[in-house]
Amino acid sequence: MEFQHEQGRIFALSDEGKLLCEVTFPVTGGVAELNHTFVDESLRGQGVAGKLMAAAVEEIRANGWKIRPTCSYAVSWLEKHAEHADLLV
Repeated sequence: MEFQHEQGRIFALSDEGKLLCEVTFPVTGGVAELNHTFVDESLRGQGVAGKLMAAAVEEIRANGWKIRPTCSYAVSWLEKHAEHADLLV
């Protein structure tokens, strides 16, 4: 699956244009608010949400931003990946 990137959003669409998964992280004042993660039922249990989070964190780090997780999945994922604790505000 190939992710598409927009400002503050990483996502994937089906061949028909249906949203399959996404993570959103609007940026204000150098802080990215990880506020939404979605994975279509057809993809659940395949690690897609984790791949989305890893891609988002990579983009956030590359831009020198910090992270404020407000999505429950983002909070949980970041707790399990302490190597990114330096990005938390």
